[in-house]
Amino acid sequence: MASTHKVPVIIGIGDTTNRSTRIEDAKEPMQLMIEAIHAAIRDTGLSPARQTELQNHIESVKVVSTWSWPYEDLPGLIGAKLGTALKQKELSPHGGHSPALMLHKACADIADGSYDIAVVTGGESLGSLVSFHREGIKDPQGWTARPQGQESLMEQMITGTFRAKTVGTKHGVSQPIHVYPMYENGLRAQRKQTYQENSIESAKLYAAFSEIASRNHAAWNYGKPPTSAEAILNAEGKNRMICTPYPLLMNAFNNVNMASACLLTSTDVAEKLGIPKDLWVYPTGGAGFGESEEFWLRPTYHTCPSIEKAIDTALQLAGLGKDQIDVLDIYSCFPIVPKLACEHMGISVTEPNKPISLLGGLTSFGGAGNNYSGNALVEMVRELRQGNKQNGLVLANGGFMTHEHAIVLSSIPPRQFGFPLDQAHHDAVGKEDIPFQQRAEGEAVIETYTVEFDRKGRPSRGHVVGRLLKDQHRFIANHGDESTLAQLASTTVEPIGRKGRVSVSQDGRNLFTFETKANL
Repeated sequence: MASTHKVPVIIGIGDTTNRSTRIEDAKEPMQLMIEAIHAAIRDTGLSPARQTELQNHIESVKVVSTWSWPYEDLPGLIGAKLGTALKQKELSPHGGHSPALMLHKACADIADGSYDIAVVTGGESLGSLVSFHREGIKDPQGWTARPQGQESLMEQMITGTFRAKTVGTKHGVSQPIHVYPMYENGLRAQRKQTYQENSIESAKLYAAFSEIASRNHAAWNYGKPPTSAEAILNAEGKNRMICTPYPLLMNAFNNVNMASACLLTSTDVAEKLGIPKDLWVYPTGGAGFGESEEFWLRPTYHTCPSIEKAIDTALQLAGLGKDQIDVLDIYSCFPIVPKLACEHMGISVTEPNKPISLLGGLTSFGGAGNNYSGNALVEMVRELRQGNKQNGLVLANGGFMTHEHAIVLSSIPPRQFGFPLDQAHHDAVGKEDIPFQQRAEGEAVIETYTVEFDRKGRPSRGHVVGRLLKDQHRFIANHGDESTLAQLASTTVEPIGRKGRVSVSQDGRNLFTFETKANL
């Protein structure tokens, strides 16, 4: 770090939620972000005149990429709306890790004197966008004109143009709903849990999250009765099974309209501005790491080395141990992420000895595209300002459990500072040279799996990751016959570790069939 090292501090936070999905109430993502930024400026406690002065001196705008609307230069547009001349503007990569990554980079830049005042913001209008699409409206009136020919990420997802063609997509494994369940099943088998024990654990976890979200003013489900563990566990009706073992209420809910903003500066500038010190919250450590983008080349499906390394490195850079963290918000698009993080932290997921979510998770609070952890950072600042907790950790997750970024925030000045830019990189960790067979033939064993269900609640396709017995080469396959599909969908017989055969179909997919039929 440069000799001109300064200490970054968060001085203002803001969030906004537009719960209406009526077309006449729609606000585009940039408008929601501007509202959150204005809320963050008011949150500093300065007089209106000083607030205007502060706004005019914002020098950096870092924006979490949106799913719901394409912009030519979103950070620049926000800077223009704020009426400030920017020294720096940055748009994040896509991924739920991005809010933590952008905060990390802003802290590093403030520390080395690149600029004095920064905003980190993100937001979505996915709920409104769904309403527009139902009415056949492609370009909402009054929204910023889209760059010619560009589609939003959500539009690309709908049309299927977002994902590159890979061995995964060839077998229908193209979305997070397919990959996260493979980790859940892998962890369950490693722990020797039954299917029922595992699902009850997940339901209890998400019921507790629903209770938290029902009380959070910014949550999509704020004020609604919390969902019980029994309702989450019951995979019927609207709560149909998506991919085993996750029914709908264990999947992230993205169709929300919300935004967040953090306002940062250095301690010396905060003092000159007259920001009350009881509003200061210090980012003290941060680190980001990742897994292979090719999930079929990852070392195991019951661990995530990047979660462990991101947490450990962020704590090390902040000069803290795990037991010194008083409160966490762990990304929870699916139950597997908090389970793995809590296991590493030594915390029970069903009876935690400290908070593991301040928001209530992406199912109940709502997952605003990439920006869930942007709201978590805002809520963590609120929590630490109350004075009864000193240190909090936010774990942000992106992709197919691909990118992990941990941020430590503290209510007290840091003993040491840990935001080097080289820890903002998401280099793959735990990478092994996994031998992989695109076209697999022979006897094989299942390493992990999931079963996809149709809208009528019927098993439709099995997804298998396995190993060939002859050489331990890994492969991806679909179910080879209806008997195999039924056995994969069983809630009483463990498929992981069972043997079968894999062969190549006429369309080039690998197909797995069990050697023997289990008693279901």
